[in-house]
Formats: sequence, structure tokens, C-alpha cells
Amino acid sequence: MAFSLWLSLVAICMMGAMSPGPSLALVLRHTLGGGRVPGVVAALFHALGVGFYALLTVWGLGKLIVQFPLLFQLITWGGAAYLAWLGVKALRAGKGGAMHPGQVISTNGQAAREGVLVALGNPKLILFFVALLSQFVTPDMSMTAKVIIVSTAMIIDGGWYVLVAVALSHSRVLPWLQQRAHWINRITGVLLIALALRVIAGPLV
Repeated sequence: MAFSLWLSLVAICMMGAMSPGPSLALVLRHTLGGGRVPGVVAALFHALGVGFYALLTVWGLGKLIVQFPLLFQLITWGGAAYLAWLGVKALRAGKGGAMHPGQVISTNGQAAREGVLVALGNPKLILFFVALLSQFVTPDMSMTAKVIIVSTAMIIDGGWYVLVAVALSHSRVLPWLQQRAHWINRITGVLLIALALRVIAGPLV
């Protein structure tokens, strides 16, 4: 995989990880309920779930492109529609969203279990990956390239949410985020809609 193409993959995976949703709420909840360690545990196990979906997507996309090109195109458009829906949802979130998690008492075991379940229990995540990885997967892609794609998705997802957990372990950070949640949501929404339009435009070259 060319370095410039990998950088595009990194940017898109970062957008996916940073978009508001249940994953962010999960990490926030466990960090506030149990401290830094449960938040980090939730982040790492969520990344494992993301890696599992990414692996399934990479394995299946090449065959799907060759055998069912029309179905592949429809699924890709469905993924783009999901990205756009996420963008609109973020734009309409205002100051709410995942910035106000409920108060819970969290343990490492609970954080690990829920981290995996939130990733695997969200069927929309597979659409997200189809929309993303359709830009990079080809029928003749090497095993090394597939490993790079899956590893990149896992590392970025886990790294982002670990960073969130560590940052939120400092009591001054959360109020700052809450005060600026509407701007975070608006910026994320615009970028997600732009990404959806890029997916509709066709594969990266």
C-alpha cells in the first residue's frame, strides 16, 4: 500500500473513531464511573471489536467486488448514506449527545465486556467499514495490505479512546468539552457528510 493511500486511510479511520456516538458515551461513562483504568480497558476492548469487524470486511470485500459488483455498489451507497446520517445527527446534536453520560460505578471486567459488546452489538458499524474500506480494498490485494488496513483501524480506534479516557481522568477537561460540545458536533458533522460524498464519488486512486 502506497504511503499516501495509507495516510488517507488514517484520516478516514480517525474521523470514524472521533465521531460522536455510543462508543464515546461508553468510554466517558466508564472513565467517570471508575477512573482512568476502566476507561482505558473499555477503549482497548472496543478496539478489538472494531478489529473483528474490519477483518470480516476486508476478507469479504474482494470476493464481493468480483462476484456481485451491483450488490457491492448498493452496499457501498448504503454505507455512504449511513455516514451522511451520522453527520446530520451530529449537526443536530447541539450541546447534548455523549457529553453527559450517566453516573455509574464501573469495574475493569464490566468495562472490557461492554467495550466489546458495544462494538459487536452495533450492526451499523459494518456499514461504516464497508463505506470506508471500499475505497482501499481490491480483489488482488495482498495479505500484507489487508493486515495494514485492519491494524490501522484497530490502533486508531483504541488510541483515540485511550486518549479520551486519559484526558477525562483530569477533572478540568470534561467541563471544557461540555461547554464546546456543539462546536465539536458541528465540525464532526460537516466532515462526515463530506466523507459520504467522497465515498459516492468513487474509489481512491
